[in-house]
Amino acid sequence: MKVWILLLISHLCILSTSKAHSPPSVELANTYHESTPIAHYLVSEKFDGVRAIWNGSELLTRGGFRINAPKWFTQPLGSMSLDGELWSGYQAFAFVSALVRSKQGSDEDWQKVRYLVFDAPHPSMPFVKRYQRYQDELNRISAAHLQAIKQYDFTSNKELNGYYHKVLARGGEGVMLHRKGAVHRAGRSDNVLKYKPYIDAEAIVIGYTPGKGKYLGMVGALKVRNTQGIEFKVGSGLSDKLRRQPPTIGTQITYRYQGFTKHGKPRFARFLRVREWL
Repeated sequence: MKVWILLLISHLCILSTSKAHSPPSVELANTYHESTPIAHYLVSEKFDGVRAIWNGSELLTRGGFRINAPKWFTQPLGSMSLDGELWSGYQAFAFVSALVRSKQGSDEDWQKVRYLVFDAPHPSMPFVKRYQRYQDELNRISAAHLQAIKQYDFTSNKELNGYYHKVLARGGEGVMLHRKGAVHRAGRSDNVLKYKPYIDAEAIVIGYTPGKGKYLGMVGALKVRNTQGIEFKVGSGLSDKLRRQPPTIGTQITYRYQGFTKHGKPRFARFLRVREWL
């Protein structure tokens, strides 16, 4: 009962956070299919970090919030716009996410983070030239914590799958494919594809179901609504801590799933993380 009272109180309290900018114009990925013409794409590892956009003067999240990185971290960066991931190693997303959300992380923590760049957005330049552009820029800067993500040029699904399984074997999340001749275009399209062992998506928390058995007095599952307007429950993947203090109503979460039921709901939906304001 206490948990549900606390949840009710928390949802009546509105916390306001001001954005530094409107959200940056970023490219979003569709899902890779075997029919994809591999020779038209460059391929790189997909790093499970926090998306970070350098606009020439500030480091921003995908949502448009300033990232309070130390001066030494961003000072080497020039006026060129860059897109990449703040990354601290495999299985370290929670650490980087917490650091980015903190008002002032320690130098010791930031020294564990690298900015892995995968694009240098430009309105008229194809990706294959943007790749060379960000490589040249980061080679010029020559800072250990600022690194260019390597792109590979494969000609067959066999080559792609060989690389994909190597990435998974070392703890990676999957791979990304960027269409060589595509100019930078904000939004989701086949210009960028993701190839992972499962599908993930976002949904908004709209309610809760009470826990039973060992979860009595906690949250059993989150009631959510995805971008297609489909409502369903996500309980698998929730830690005991999140069951005691679940994401507030209106929070965006990321979940993974394997296809759809005959009713159009995600099959085997599993909680991955809170997207928070990033």
